[in-house]
Amino acid sequence: MSDPISRRRVAPIVVLVVAAVLGGLFWVLAASKPENDTSGIINSHLLGKPAPSVRSTTLDDEPFDLARRKGSWVVLNFFNSTCDPCVAEHPELVQFVEQQSTLGPDGAELYTILQFGDRIDNVRAFFDERDGDWPVVRDDDGGINVSFGVAQVPETFIIDPDGIVRLRWAGAIDAETLAALVQQQRVAYYAP
Repeated sequence: MSDPISRRRVAPIVVLVVAAVLGGLFWVLAASKPENDTSGIINSHLLGKPAPSVRSTTLDDEPFDLARRKGSWVVLNFFNSTCDPCVAEHPELVQFVEQQSTLGPDGAELYTILQFGDRIDNVRAFFDERDGDWPVVRDDDGGINVSFGVAQVPETFIIDPDGIVRLRWAGAIDAETLAALVQQQRVAYYAP
């Protein structure tokens, strides 16, 4: 038979251990990312409306006009070269572009929109050092970021072939989620 005093001393320790294990399990479950995560989808006054006008130049000094992309699915990803989530997201965007290229003319086009104030030499170095071959669009006066209501990069917008904003995502996004979201928008767009 065990001593009742020993049980009283051990009981609080057992309770603390059980509480710590349950707390850890809760934290792991709460922090895990569910499949088909949609937690980054946020509201925007632009949803269901024509995308704001975007006329600028690319990092390669080529003219860019979003209105000329009508007829294509367009993904705009707002970016800053010093933003840690943007840097972490970049390999996912590379995968997304590769996946979309397998769809031929039906694949979505990705464009990076620079955040106002990002140094062009930093941006050039960032893209020169990494994979990824898509246009990077300058926002020299911040007007593009303001017209889309971008609060903090990265943010991503999906625009349909009619030039209508269909989805806004705040925060870093992975290739699988982005491809699934574009596909969901395609299905809804072509539904009778």
